[in-house]
Amino acid sequence: MISVEAARRRILYTISPLPAEQVAVGEGLGRVLAEDLVSRVTQPPVAVSAMDGYAVRQADLATLPARLRVAGAASAGGAVPARIGAGEAVRIFTGGPVPEGADTIVIQENAAREGGEVLVREPAPAGRYIRPAGLDFRAGEARLKAGRLLTSRDVGLAAAMDRPWLKVHRRPRIAILSTGDELAMPGEPRRPTDIVSSNGIALAAFCRASGALPIDLGIARDDRAALDGLIRAAEGADILVTSGGASVGEHDLVQAALTARGMALEFWKIAMRPGKPLMFGKLGSTAVLGLPGNPVSSLVCATIFLRPAIGRLLGMAEVPDPTEPARLGTDLEANDSREDYLRARLERDGGGDWVATPFNKQDSSMLSFLSEADCLVVRPPLAPAAAKGAPVRILRLAGGSVGI
Repeated sequence: MISVEAARRRILYTISPLPAEQVAVGEGLGRVLAEDLVSRVTQPPVAVSAMDGYAVRQADLATLPARLRVAGAASAGGAVPARIGAGEAVRIFTGGPVPEGADTIVIQENAAREGGEVLVREPAPAGRYIRPAGLDFRAGEARLKAGRLLTSRDVGLAAAMDRPWLKVHRRPRIAILSTGDELAMPGEPRRPTDIVSSNGIALAAFCRASGALPIDLGIARDDRAALDGLIRAAEGADILVTSGGASVGEHDLVQAALTARGMALEFWKIAMRPGKPLMFGKLGSTAVLGLPGNPVSSLVCATIFLRPAIGRLLGMAEVPDPTEPARLGTDLEANDSREDYLRARLERDGGGDWVATPFNKQDSSMLSFLSEADCLVVRPPLAPAAAKGAPVRILRLAGGSVGI
């Protein structure tokens, strides 16, 4: 058996970011930039007002109240007014261009319009409520860097930078193959001893949440010909994920079928719980990740190994350590030689610290506890007994862009 970290390094070593493709900026959400995104415009393009009011010269407000002649108006998107002179003001609206000569804005609440004049009652320091040209960004600046996973905010920024098209990494295609004679799809007729198949559906949802495109190949029966046919159907996928048939005594059928197709086995078995019977190899240009059949083991292993592999294919910047600190909500016994991932609830204590409380049952077949869990408590191999309140590392199970 190899360690979790060694397995993760070997998986990522064999995977490279996918080529770039061009998409419309409106389709950029959840994609990863393949190049630095440089602004084509300056924002704002000229100095503009941040408030409705009057653009004036601060020098004309030395004595208050000050009466100024209104020499024009400036609205958002309008032409820049002519330069104002001594004793003049320009009626201005939010986003309106500031005329040359003006150096402050008097908000309309502090001024009274009287025909062609405005009476200013309050002082206005130089620069107040003026947004200078380039306050947000300037043409030629790379405000979004390659490797960034684009949020809705980033898409808005890219559009404001006048970038109608984006170069992003292609979405990975993940073929998902469940195996087992005992499996039946939800709603299908089944024998009393059959199991409703959930792994394929859960893994497909996991891939979508992680930014990949799942290809559900269905269920392969424990038959060499059935396996061969569905493995052939995975040609062209970036990763083939198998679920089930990876425990001792069952593994030979899946491994033999893959090996016969040319798979080079990288490793099998990891010193972790849940998820010991995990396989990884390469079938031509397709990475092969063989996950355990137990639902919890399958999704925990997907979180630890499949998620970073998808991230690498997407071109994401690497996150060295995805765990974060917390405190235990209960006592834990000493650990054995395998790295444990315990399903746990997460809540704040009175001091604001995160407290992770593992469920009292950690059986890898119990999907209900995984659904209720907020995080996994990570217990290193041979970790000593830990008392309630002791520091631990946790791996969040987020339901957002990446996670389970």
